[in-house]
Amino acid sequence: MRDADRTLRALGLAEAPREHPLRYPGAWPRESGLLDGDLLRPLDRLVHEDRVPVLAVGSNASPGQLRYKMDRFGVSSPLPMVRTRVTGVDVGVSAHVSRMGYVSASPVEAPGTVRELFVIWLDAEQLAVIDASEGVPLPDGNYDRVWLSSADVRIELPDGTALPGTHAYVNRHGVLHDGTRTPRGHPGQRPLLTELLLNSRTLRELFGVSAEQFSARARVDPALCARGTRVFAEERLVTASGLERHVRSRRTDSPGTGLSLPPLT
Repeated sequence: MRDADRTLRALGLAEAPREHPLRYPGAWPRESGLLDGDLLRPLDRLVHEDRVPVLAVGSNASPGQLRYKMDRFGVSSPLPMVRTRVTGVDVGVSAHVSRMGYVSASPVEAPGTVRELFVIWLDAEQLAVIDASEGVPLPDGNYDRVWLSSADVRIELPDGTALPGTHAYVNRHGVLHDGTRTPRGHPGQRPLLTELLLNSRTLRELFGVSAEQFSARARVDPALCARGTRVFAEERLVTASGLERHVRSRRTDSPGTGLSLPPLT
């Protein structure tokens, strides 16, 4: 395949949800690849011992979003993305309103559930960028990065190899539930916002009556986002993801990465 056919635009992967929030989580690749600037090249291997594996459940599996984040910090090194078969984790809904104009995804414990999700392999510089984008270094950030071992989640590569574990970002606010205290799945941005507005008079008063209004208002008003996050809790829409227990034993390295990172702050 020619490079012209491997560009993100040619593959339909160029849009970043940060610029098109109602299309969150953005388009994911059909198969594993190496994100190299504006190109998605074939991978020469599935495991990268000198990098940190991170499970992507939302826009971190979108090449357009990853390119946006890396470009913002001037990071240009290639980034391997591996499509995996994951058992024990599902894609839930974060219990916070993002300043980007959407309500993002967050991993939830789901024993026996099997999903096709991406593991992105990050070098130290790339990891610092993604940590920063998730608010990990901030005391009031939205996410903690945790290590999930193979005892908690099975990550199977396309060749059948199982990883010893992976990092993941767990939401500090919790996740939204389905009405029975069970974490709900993320249906996509537009249907999610439409449902949330339909069921909450307070959210309609704050964010308007449509997904478009919700997103537009959130993008220009951080205080409104914070208020919306509080409404989720006040209206008892929030439950635990089941992964919070890993935050207390959060590590700064992982088996097989070859990296030892500074403690998170």
